[in-house]
Amino acid sequence: MFNIVLLEAYKIFTKWRTYIGFLTIGIIVPLIVVGLELSGINPAQGAMFSFQEEFITTGNLFNGWFLSHLIMHSLFVHIPFLITLVAGDSLAGEATSGTYRILLTRPVSRTKVIIIKYITTIFYTTTLVVFLAALSVGLGHLFFGGGDLIIFRDGILLLPFDEVWWRFLLAYFCALIAMWTVASLAFLSSSFVENAIGPIVGTMAVLIIFFILGELPIEFFKTLKPYLFTTYATVWMKAFEEPVNFNEIFNSVSYLCIYCGGFFLTTLYLFRRKDILS
Repeated sequence: MFNIVLLEAYKIFTKWRTYIGFLTIGIIVPLIVVGLELSGINPAQGAMFSFQEEFITTGNLFNGWFLSHLIMHSLFVHIPFLITLVAGDSLAGEATSGTYRILLTRPVSRTKVIIIKYITTIFYTTTLVVFLAALSVGLGHLFFGGGDLIIFRDGILLLPFDEVWWRFLLAYFCALIAMWTVASLAFLSSSFVENAIGPIVGTMAVLIIFFILGELPIEFFKTLKPYLFTTYATVWMKAFEEPVNFNEIFNSVSYLCIYCGGFFLTTLYLFRRKDILS
């Protein structure tokens, strides 16, 4: 089983589209860091401008943690698209290349095929999120150093240095579970069609529709909001609240895990009964 997972992971990482996500993050994050360094712009100082009469600030508020938090807010809207590029191709890619029947003639059950492909999809998603975390935190600290984290949302929140690291770990963990949910949905969509474009576009369309429905100030849609997985996708932001509501985070992560399991089991059910003709 482990060797087959390694073989499937090798297949994924030998496709050029797998590296689009890494390449995108590998270009955007350094550009943001170098651009801020060369321009001398201090986003933290700019945000503090309206509070200068009420507060006296000392030390380096624009540091690696502030930059990493800024990048998380900016890029996590776009990360789902990068994930669907690979997750949406996981099953549909076999149909496109005409290798479905060859794959299923091997002495491996359909259940094992789905489990292995799902594990490698989750593995790819994990490496992409870890890459984003390592690059933004690493480059941020390399160029701007460390320190306390200042957050501007519904006022000002200053988190001390000794709390920031575990809050970031918690935030990235929650964000990872949310991205697993997106990958699971793309994986499910991939089982319906024989072209990877459909799952990519379809998954993004579902995300956009759910986000819009969740924000509409209409009573009917408010009753639907608890059932939309996008309602819990921003759970990572709660790691930077004071005090941290661990119960709410646990509940949101649990809901996301339930959606992941539901998408996976639906894929397994459909694939076991799928009539493979090509």
